[in-house]
Amino acid sequence: MRMYDIIRNKRDGKKLSKEEIDFFIEGATSGFIPDYQISALLMAIFINGMDREETLNLTMAIARSGETVDLSGIDGIKADKHSTGGVGDKTSLIVAPIVASFGVKVAKMSGRGLGHTGGTIDKLESIEGYRTSVSENEFIEIANKTGCSIIGQSANLAPADKKLYALRDVTATVDCLPLIVSSIMGKKLAVGADVIVLDVKTGSGAFLKTLDETVKLAEAMVAVGKDAGKRITGLITDMDIPLGYAVGNSLEVIEAIETLKGNGPADLVEVCVALSAEMLYLADLGTQSDCYGMANQALQNGSAYNKFIEMVETHGGTIECVKDTSLFRRARFEKEVLSTEDGYIGSMDTEKLGVASLLLGAGRLKKEDPINHAAGIILKKKTGDYVKREEAIAMLYADDETLFESAERELNAAIKYSAEKPVKRDLILGRISSR
Repeated sequence: MRMYDIIRNKRDGKKLSKEEIDFFIEGATSGFIPDYQISALLMAIFINGMDREETLNLTMAIARSGETVDLSGIDGIKADKHSTGGVGDKTSLIVAPIVASFGVKVAKMSGRGLGHTGGTIDKLESIEGYRTSVSENEFIEIANKTGCSIIGQSANLAPADKKLYALRDVTATVDCLPLIVSSIMGKKLAVGADVIVLDVKTGSGAFLKTLDETVKLAEAMVAVGKDAGKRITGLITDMDIPLGYAVGNSLEVIEAIETLKGNGPADLVEVCVALSAEMLYLADLGTQSDCYGMANQALQNGSAYNKFIEMVETHGGTIECVKDTSLFRRARFEKEVLSTEDGYIGSMDTEKLGVASLLLGAGRLKKEDPINHAAGIILKKKTGDYVKREEAIAMLYADDETLFESAERELNAAIKYSAEKPVKRDLILGRISSR
């Protein structure tokens, strides 16, 4: 088999066989196929697309390209979730203990933040002592013992995806549905969960900005998951407004803890309950209505909060700061941002708010960049709120006062004022399920 022929076939709009796709991924991973030929095929796929079978075969080849995680040693049903990325998205910290409190095991590998989106692993590492890197055996042991474990992704998990994404990033082939699907689902399917719930974000703070393209992505990911034998649902959720009021690592952990105690902001609670209920429903713990009630109950009766403490403790984290969030390290400096005019906050460019947090030190532009876990933003007002001129709309936190000017400029640019109260948009915009 020659790579030349595979490129020509896709260039001419032909369907690639499983054998051709496997050859391509094996060669890309091993280095046998040069970058220029990989790039040529990526562009041919970008132009001519892939059908459902091709996308599944590409996804499974990526999943098998490195280490796979065997979860058969975990008792009972194993569940996982994935978010396509957003601002203020701390849902995994809340959803995992909710679901685990009902006996469904959540063994989750998460990523770090990049660009304007935050990462679950960065958030957890703001808890002193929390180990995000453990052996596979310990990962399984913790999941069995506590019901939930969240760790960083193995360095050799789906290595083909790392190779392909690096080339997509420099060849203008990132925005291609089958390549996006295979990238996300390849990593998910390399970890053997039975149940997968996808939180597919749409809006100004999301990777995909329009509802139409978000629906297409959710449909394609659910189709691949179903074809791979998984119970899977994609919930399409709004990211035109940050989720909750905290943006930044330890600030978001504190907000997540308050939510687990039953004191969370309404929007964050709504999305977390919906995601948790979907995982419980796919795990056959009741009707959808039953599962919504169960998820709400876990937040109100303290069982989810206690499960979170268990998870932190078994990962070596300091539970004192979970029990008393004033013990989290605070940024050295803070600055209040005031409204520039009277009126309703008509809209927020959520991506700009994420960038403002990044400029304070809470995020990274490159994967190797350090981050400041204490930096970030606490919003005082959000879309739909009425404000008076010079009323506080946000607090900025940083260890370097010189960072405030650029972050405040970005934050102010993100906010549009209106004389009319904007129409409230639903948080859950759609559901696509294998069931």
